[in-house]
Amino acid sequence: MTPGARIQAAIEILEQVWSRNQAADRVADMYLKKRRYAGSSDRRGIQGTLYEILRRRSRLDWWVERSGSSLTAGPRSRLIANLALSDKSSPNQIATLFSGQNHCPDTLSETEHRLADALYGKPLNHSNMPSSVALEYPEWMHASFSALWGDKLKTEISALNQTAPVDIRVNTLKTTTEAAKSELKSQFIETEYTPLSPIGLRLIGKAQLGGTKAFRNGLVEVQDEGSQILALLCGAKPGMLVIDYCAGAGGKTLALAASMGSNRRIDGQLFACDISQNRINRMEPRLKRAGAKAVQRHALMGPDDLWLKKLYKSADRVLVDVPCTGTGAWRRDPNAKWHFTPKNLADICAQQKTIFSNAAKLVKLGGRLIYATCSLLHEENEQQLFDFLKHHNDFKLVPIEQVWSETIGGELSPTGSCLRLSPASTGTDGFFCTVLERA
Repeated sequence: MTPGARIQAAIEILEQVWSRNQAADRVADMYLKKRRYAGSSDRRGIQGTLYEILRRRSRLDWWVERSGSSLTAGPRSRLIANLALSDKSSPNQIATLFSGQNHCPDTLSETEHRLADALYGKPLNHSNMPSSVALEYPEWMHASFSALWGDKLKTEISALNQTAPVDIRVNTLKTTTEAAKSELKSQFIETEYTPLSPIGLRLIGKAQLGGTKAFRNGLVEVQDEGSQILALLCGAKPGMLVIDYCAGAGGKTLALAASMGSNRRIDGQLFACDISQNRINRMEPRLKRAGAKAVQRHALMGPDDLWLKKLYKSADRVLVDVPCTGTGAWRRDPNAKWHFTPKNLADICAQQKTIFSNAAKLVKLGGRLIYATCSLLHEENEQQLFDFLKHHNDFKLVPIEQVWSETIGGELSPTGSCLRLSPASTGTDGFFCTVLERA
């Protein structure tokens, strides 16, 4: 593919991402899967351009608005702006890429010519940019982030705008961390141990895991180190009754299964619940590959669900990883930050309160309730915790350093009532976790 054809591919992918509000990686995978002629270098080039635009969207829009071209921000204008500002391409060079021939983008309009002329030679970053523009986050979140991080805001937000590493969780139902590392090395995939999770490996460089024997045989699963830690903090053990209340795709369910068994079998009862029957069904191949077929799955039917009522006050552990804004996972989906409004946040918080309260009904005396999000906003984390404790005096906080010592140990020594992880502080995605015990 020519450089212009790659740019056209990036434009088409971005149009789909922004029109459908879908995750960029899924759209790109589907797009490229239909275009077998695109070689590995073409794919890398297209995806590199795609994520450059997604991670610079706010700054590119700021420049487009001030260019005097009268253009609105969109896939073409943002790509033209990126070429002029970041790549330092001249207007003539940009016009060559937008030739309209050989699968290249259509020729530049008069207003697009003006945009290229106006931005050529200018820097991508400018001192007049507001903090939210320069650091690429929605302005309405500024108060929450400032309260959370103070003078560390720039460091923390900047880390959220970087590329995330690929972390792997070793399935201890089938193997050990050392054996999995050795198996991957035999397939020319180099890894290093994750610094916090004792069951994690991190890829060194890029590799395709899907075709390896280690992945096909269920020895490893792709899972961020922070997500591994949340599952470990549950303290699930053999013989327990454990419920993953918002199981989603099943990543933490698989991690809990590994904690509850060995030698390819689970000891105890593990339930994976979700409101979506489709997600519950899609979990089956992963469970089978991991050797965790004994996991019992259930599609939740609301607060009057008879199946849930049978489990009232019976669970040793209930993990409630609630739906959230996903601010902690912006490294993996930088477009997600623009999906939400303050109204969306209010709706999500109301949903979280309901889920938190319903999940608590399943915890037995002496059992633990683990509340978690992949969000960094106080509204979804500490405020939800304080509100829950106000209305549930039969639960008490377990100090997170105690939980960490019991379940993980090692270098990190968190203090206080909850755990916060972030790309800047721990090298993981952003997560929040607190553990409560029914007194």
